[in-house]
Amino acid sequence: MKFHEFSTGQTFRTKSLSITPENVKSFAAEFDPQYMHLDEERAKQGRFGGIIASGIQTLAVSFKLWVETGSYGEDIVAGTAMNNIRFIKPVLPGDELYCIVEVIDLAEKKNDTGLVTVRLSTFNQAEGLVFEGELSVLVQK
Repeated sequence: MKFHEFSTGQTFRTKSLSITPENVKSFAAEFDPQYMHLDEERAKQGRFGGIIASGIQTLAVSFKLWVETGSYGEDIVAGTAMNNIRFIKPVLPGDELYCIVEVIDLAEKKNDTGLVTVRLSTFNQAEGLVFEGELSVLVQK
């Protein structure tokens, strides 16, 4: 979508993605190698009763789901900022995540682009909010 096709308050719902024990461990092994993501036995003794997805994985999944809607399409130029990142509830293996994305700000630039800021709100299958963050990108006019 071109910059002028977005409007403040506009919302989108993404498809869902299942989080498996295998992809929790695989992601963590490469990007966040902490016991609560990798060691099932030790994690069982912890606060969450088992392994949980890395917050960084939750952010990445949220971004992936949003991008896969195709809303930016070929009109995206570059990301510029991520703000107000909040990991609200743990994401567990077996969770099914989806996002509600709301356009919260539009700023026209002098060149041939505009800045689109969206709030990504990620939910699990029980409608529990697990993640929230704002993403700003340059989009062609």
